[in-house]
Amino acid sequence: AFQFSGIQPFVTLVHYVIPQELEDRYRAWLSPQIQEDFRYYAQVCFRSFGDRVKHWVTFNEPNVAAIRSYRSGISPPSRCSGSFGNCSHGDSETEPFIAAHNMILSHAAAVNLYRTKYQKEQGGSIGLVLNALWYEPISDSIEDQLAVERALAFFMNWFLDPAIFGRYPKEMRQILGSKLPEFSSYESRLLRRIGLDFIGINQYTSFYAKDCLFSSCEQGPGASKTEGLALRLEQKNGSYIGTPTGVDWIFVYPQGMENIVTYIKERYNNVPMYITENGKFLMELGFGQTQDLLNDVKRVDYMNSYLDALETAVGKGADVRGYFAWSLLDNFEWTAGYTRRFGLYQVEFPSLKRIPRLSATWYKNYIESFKVVERSSSL
Repeated sequence: AFQFSGIQPFVTLVHYVIPQELEDRYRAWLSPQIQEDFRYYAQVCFRSFGDRVKHWVTFNEPNVAAIRSYRSGISPPSRCSGSFGNCSHGDSETEPFIAAHNMILSHAAAVNLYRTKYQKEQGGSIGLVLNALWYEPISDSIEDQLAVERALAFFMNWFLDPAIFGRYPKEMRQILGSKLPEFSSYESRLLRRIGLDFIGINQYTSFYAKDCLFSSCEQGPGASKTEGLALRLEQKNGSYIGTPTGVDWIFVYPQGMENIVTYIKERYNNVPMYITENGKFLMELGFGQTQDLLNDVKRVDYMNSYLDALETAVGKGADVRGYFAWSLLDNFEWTAGYTRRFGLYQVEFPSLKRIPRLSATWYKNYIESFKVVERSSSL
């Protein structure tokens, strides 16, 4: 037995990686066989920990996993076409959608199992977490506004529409045609019936979207047919959408938090939401405690602005149940290793000594300012 010391756990079943054995045996997410293996794995988790875990996430950022693993080839198993990356095998035009389809049906198998066998007795909830970029049109034209819809469809709604409506977004069906897998009638009905208890939103940044369907368009992320023909841009008229952070995928644009939460609220009938990731990194140039890393004023400013934007969305009726800062501690950030420090607490490597940063103190005070105080009353 183990205790959580007052911490309420949110358990994620898959965060990008899966056993190498499944890749070797049947190419993992490219095979429908994985659906039954995922269901079995989920059952082991529900049965073993469901008396203490009341919030389950089937997948964290499956949209990012499908893109990085099967389109750009940046992440294992590193499959892509030559025009998208440097891989020895793969097909960027078809494999991301096959992998995503099997992820969605694996998600459905786990949720259906939880609904029918465990949820009533254990009293928990189950959801799905997506990386949620916000997009602004590069111009006021109708074409660029439609490009925003395609960018959202090909990145986030790609998974949320099936998980809630039992079908892929119309923008994907119109552009991809037969390259997009189809759900059977049974699968579509199952997805609609089981739904989601909550949507997890990982929100860090925003971009501009430019039309590539009705207009000529330069090459770049999003510009291909398989990505929705919506070019993703960081700048408009020479100005960034938000303050750059030193990495090409995070720009400080707090309005994006309010906008994406409002968008999800309206598109998905205000399904309960959690902000499951939000934060800002510091670049580590060498191991050792430095005042710049501890006095993280820019992170405090970032979190404060994004939380203000989130509060605005909640004030307008968005059903947001919680917020998770990424992250409590400095950790291993995938291919960036230990060079990007997201922690509110600095970790000194290799001693593993933990030192609170300014952001830790600020966030503690922020949370306490919203603490609900129970008042006794006498009759």
